[in-house]
Amino acid sequence: MTDDDLVFKALSDATRRFLLDLLHARDGRTLSELEAEVAMSRFGVMKHLKLLEAAGLVVTRRSGREKLHYLNPVPIRLIHDRWIGKYAERPLSALTNLKADLESDT
Repeated sequence: MTDDDLVFKALSDATRRFLLDLLHARDGRTLSELEAEVAMSRFGVMKHLKLLEAAGLVVTRRSGREKLHYLNPVPIRLIHDRWIGKYAERPLSALTNLKADLESDT
């Protein structure tokens, strides 16, 4: 499996995307902190984190007795540059801006 495939697989699950959002909001969380935010078992969260680590989206560091989890945004940026960036031309950005304007409450 290629690196891109691992990243796409990791991002395909809503729970894993939520875990990445949590780490984006505050890096350096423990497994217990992440587990408290989702409605699943500790082992379920561990399996998701393992897949995120395999894709390179999460890196861990030991700090004493704790294992801290950190977001690594580089693989997402590489995916963006390879697959999304080429479509982000001026007409597309104009359409997305129009969509946002039309959907805003103001």
